[in-house]
Amino acid sequence: MLTLSNFRYQIPTVIEFGRGYAKRLNEFVRELGGSKVLIVGDPGVYQAGIVQQLEDPLQEAGIPFVTFTDVGTEATIESVDNGVALAKTEGCDIVVGVGGGSALDTAKSIGLLLTNGGNIRDYIGIDKVPAPAAPVIAVPTTAGTGSEITRFSVLSDKKAEAKLSVGSMYNCPALALCDPDLTLSLPPHITAATGMDALTHALESYVNKATQPISEGLSVQSMKLVAKSLRLAVIQGENTDARSDMLMASTLAAMAFNSTRLGLAHALAIPLGAHFKIPHGVVNAMLLPEVMEFNLIGNTDKFIEIARIFGEKVEQLTDREAAERAVKAVRQLKTDVGITQTLTDYGVEEQHLDLITEEALLSGNVPVNPVKPTQEDLKNICRSLMTTGVKKEVLA
Repeated sequence: MLTLSNFRYQIPTVIEFGRGYAKRLNEFVRELGGSKVLIVGDPGVYQAGIVQQLEDPLQEAGIPFVTFTDVGTEATIESVDNGVALAKTEGCDIVVGVGGGSALDTAKSIGLLLTNGGNIRDYIGIDKVPAPAAPVIAVPTTAGTGSEITRFSVLSDKKAEAKLSVGSMYNCPALALCDPDLTLSLPPHITAATGMDALTHALESYVNKATQPISEGLSVQSMKLVAKSLRLAVIQGENTDARSDMLMASTLAAMAFNSTRLGLAHALAIPLGAHFKIPHGVVNAMLLPEVMEFNLIGNTDKFIEIARIFGEKVEQLTDREAAERAVKAVRQLKTDVGITQTLTDYGVEEQHLDLITEEALLSGNVPVNPVKPTQEDLKNICRSLMTTGVKKEVLA
């Protein structure tokens, strides 16, 4: 049953979704009034030839552009600064971001600074951006982050060894250009991690205390698509139907959490990712079943519905048993797509938990979680993922 209460839902981003739509980039740039384009992508999408697929229609239409690929696996404040300097030097008035979350968050931050000035640190927090950004066209090549339509940009501050977030409707791209064909070459392990990230977005939005009817409908549809197609997208990367389903699932989930925030998985994922370099989708996949188990008593009916979405038979079970089937189903999905890592594999030890959980408790995702956690609760969630494994080098 949908929650009926007072709420606000807003999404300023136009969505263009379809196979082959990347070839129409020149049309969309013209519609937004762009005269010179800054293309922002990471070296991986450049080497894979995906940036070239965006440069070609611009070149054919005679639209000038400059390409910026100084983007790492994480969006950084330094990369944003360099991109802004290049855009200003070249006279770019529209930004096209192409890639995963790091490239899209970098592009969004560059667009924001082109019109608002200052340093991106000036806008850390919620609703601190005074004016609309320069037009940004976000072209996702992964199906998970949802950054193509969200108001959030997550940026790493290397000096502080922290991740910072900008949240503003002015930070939303003007256009999300979603072409499933651009995701066909995504490797299985990245397909799995980003797909689990999309699921975490949909599920945490669905069960949290800020949920509302529009976001709930989006979350349900997103989870149905993940349940149907994530396994296929991982094992059959060329399956265009599965790829389309997962890109749509990611976008729908982002449309949901853009208005509701998330929950404890994301609250913990940010400091764990910042300090131990765990890929965001991987750490969310690890955390999600454990956080679900902790949250069961806070929204039992919703977890029963999630179990049904994932094909679990719950009719002859008690409510608690039925809700627990949702945890079982998500654990099985995580295993099936090959995510078996533990926090121990990344070097997380008991002595690190005070720092991790203290930072997690500062997240805006904690107040909307269906169960209010103590710091010890968060430590126990982490402990459940600390098992003997092959340790990986923790990067500085």
